[in-house]
Order: sequence, then C-alpha cells, then structure tokens
Amino acid sequence: MARRAAGGRAASRAAARREREAASSLPRALGLTLASGVLWGVAHLWAGRRVTGALLMALFTALVSVVVVTVTVFRGSLETIAVQPEWLTRITVGLLVVGLVWAAVVIRSYAIVRPGGLTAVTRTVGGAAVGVLCVLVALPLAYAAHLGQVTNDTLSDIFQAGTGGREIDKDDPWDGQRRVNVLLLGGDSGPNRVGVRTDSMTLASMDTETGDTVLLSLPRNLEGFPMPPGPARDRFPYGFTGDGPQSPGLLNEVYEYAENHPDVVPGVPKERRGPELLKGTIGGIVGLRVDHYILVDMRGFADIIDAVGGVRMTVPEDIIYGKLNEGRVKAGTRTLTGKEALWFGRSRTNSDDYTRMGRQKCLLRAVARQADPARVLTRFDQLAAAARRAVSTDIPADLLPAFVKLSGEMRDGSKISSLQFVPPLISVGSPDFPLIRSLTSRAIASSEGRVAAAPTSPRPSTRPSTPSTGAPSTPEPQAKPVSLDDSCPS
Repeated sequence: MARRAAGGRAASRAAARREREAASSLPRALGLTLASGVLWGVAHLWAGRRVTGALLMALFTALVSVVVVTVTVFRGSLETIAVQPEWLTRITVGLLVVGLVWAAVVIRSYAIVRPGGLTAVTRTVGGAAVGVLCVLVALPLAYAAHLGQVTNDTLSDIFQAGTGGREIDKDDPWDGQRRVNVLLLGGDSGPNRVGVRTDSMTLASMDTETGDTVLLSLPRNLEGFPMPPGPARDRFPYGFTGDGPQSPGLLNEVYEYAENHPDVVPGVPKERRGPELLKGTIGGIVGLRVDHYILVDMRGFADIIDAVGGVRMTVPEDIIYGKLNEGRVKAGTRTLTGKEALWFGRSRTNSDDYTRMGRQKCLLRAVARQADPARVLTRFDQLAAAARRAVSTDIPADLLPAFVKLSGEMRDGSKISSLQFVPPLISVGSPDFPLIRSLTSRAIASSEGRVAAAPTSPRPSTRPSTPSTGAPSTPEPQAKPVSLDDSCPS
C-alpha cells in the first residue's frame, strides 16, 4: 500500500514538472509563431521541417518582392490600375486569398511548435494570442480588399460602362487628340429650387501630352448666345431667349431647359439632356469641341471636401454668406471645412459673379494640387459615399486610366492658366462671340508655346468716348490667360 502511495506521489510530481516545463515553453512557441507571422517558415525550420519551411520562406520572399517592385518600379501604373474594374476585382480576390493563407500559416506554425501537457488555462492563453496575431496579419489585407470593392462600386455608379462608343487604344487613348476638353459644372440644386441651375461653368482644355491646362470660364448670366445646330437652333435661330417671357435667357438656364424640353435633344436619355445641350452650346461659344462633362452638386461638394480632410486656402478678406449675412468665412490662410469651401466659391454677398468665378478657379486649383492619398485612404468610405451623391459625368470607364495619368501630370507641376470671359473684356448682355473664340484660340496657343493671330473683333466699349486730353489712356482689359499660381493668393 505504502509503495503504491509513493508511486502516486512521484507520478504527480512528474506531471507537475511536465506542466511547468510546458508552461515555460509556451513563450518560446508564441515567439516562434510570431516570427513565422513576420517571415513564413521560421517555426517549420525550427521544428525540423526544412523542406516546408524553405518553400514557405521562398513564397513569402516572392510576395514581398512583387510588392516592393510594384510600388517602386511601377508606381506610376498603380493609380491607373486602381480605376480598372477587372484589376480591382483581381486585387480584391488576391488580397483575401493572401490574408487567409497568412492566417493559416500562423495557425499551423503554432500547432507544430506548441508544447504538450498544457493546462486548460495555458491552452486558452496560447490560442487567444494566436487568434490576435491572425487578426493583426489578416485585418490590413481584408481592409485593403474592402477598399478595392468600394472603389469598384463607386466607379460603376459614377462612370459609364464601356468605351463611350469608340475603341480605346491603350497606347493612344486620346485617339491622336492634342487636347481633351472637359466641361466642369457646379450645379446649384436644392429643396427650394426646381431643376438644376449651373451657376459654375468652366471648360478645362488639357494638353494630353503635358497636362498643361487652360480654364475657360463663362459667366452664368451670359445672354444672346447661339444654340448648337439642330432642333435647339431651329427653336432659337437668333440666340437663346429662355423658357417664356419671365425667363431672362441666361446661360445657366440651358441645362434645365433641356431637361424640361426633350425635343431639343432628341434621342438623349433624360439624365444626359441638360449636359448634352450645354456641351454643344458652350462648345459653339468658345469654338471648341467639348468631349466630356463633370457635374458636381454644390451641396455634395462640401461633403467631398470634408471627406478629404478640408482644403488649405488663403482667404484675402472675410466672405459673408447667408440670407441674413449670418455666415462668415474669415480671412487668413488655413484649412477650410467643406461648408467654408462651398461658400468661398459660392457667395456673392458684397461682391459679384465675376469675383466669385475667380475664387472658384483658385478653389479648383487647390483641390487638384492638394489631393493627398494618405488622407483619402483614411476617409475612403466617406469620400466614396459623397462622390456617389454629388458627381455625375459622361466619361467612359475605359478612359479613366488615361484621365488618371493626366491628372497625375497636373499634380506634378503642369501649368494651369485661367481666362474669364467677364466684363470689361466681354459684355454679358451683348457678347462679342468672335472675340471669345479668338481669345480662346490665343489662350490655347500660348499654353502650347505657339503664337496665334491677335483678335480682330473690336472690344465693346464699356464707357462713352471722351476727347483726348493728353492724359494716359486707361489700360485695355486683360485678354491673356493668367496663371493660377500668380492670380491665387498663397
């Protein structure tokens, strides 16, 4: 009996010793598992599984090498890849697969180095630690896959599927065009308004080789402009006069007129009527073909600015806004919120349309130059939701990579100049359209480093003539495009 009792006590001591040894080995096992999470195969090599360990290390090294080479050597291609649905789908699936494989490697590594004889408590601690490690390695990849899916959905919602009716050559996506002209519209819709009034209309003419851009701004209250050939010109042979006797016939009414009168743009879907008629109208005014448009709802614009973390601007003087002048964008250089940026570009209190147009160009410049990928990533869901609500366009999805490359050239320091067709250069009540077209041609020639013929159309006088007194004459209105770097406060 005594001998059996002694044997039992010895077995108990041996079991306790094994438990202590197992517990002391747990940190080593977790360390090896962590090392395998950083470099696949470490735990397998330690456990003597050399072939498997070497294969895992080789696979991991290959994956890391691909990522490094892609980010360093092919960095310029990443932005264009990020707007192609087929690539986004492949990347999303690939990220999910790598995340699952990585988690499986961590779990298997722990399984082969885990000591035996663990108590329930130490097994729980070890399992929890491995679970946390799996989350740490897989969560970033899962989030990246989520961003890819959100991007894909957003692009599908905003941009037209396909090529827009023509075959797009990857080597020459612009089909030999030296310039691409995109109409940028700010639509001022709201619950107290019927339809959309385009109070901001700027034609961006971009050099497809250099990214140098000329912004041609047209005032919302331009009158007497010709309509494009076809049903619209048949209805308004002597220039647009608006919808009825109460309408002043301004340029910002064209979009809504097309929405309400589908017969002037036959065969065009409802959501494209306004843009198509306005593209043709503005193209005729400046003498250029308008290739595409982008419409941003002004209220949604504020959400977009907030989503990217604001925009840094210099406000020369306080800008007042609101029905009772209760709002104020204070003077100074700082980061504006979405609401402040909206009113910076929208308010006409104590100023006029033309001052507002100048501020809008500076705001566009700041947004284009300050796009920060890091800030965009941290607010990506919010930005995508805001873009879906606020942006519409006819740019085909297959042309997006070319536009992304072009925008990258603009960010990298291409020249952006602006020409505004406003008084005293152009009379909005009685515009000189040959002069507008001539000035447009000169502005583009200047941007391309060419010389164009001087305008031959006389400028309309803005004051009565007076006898010469020998005093210096008043300088002529500025007719050359002005660099936004010079005209915008910094």
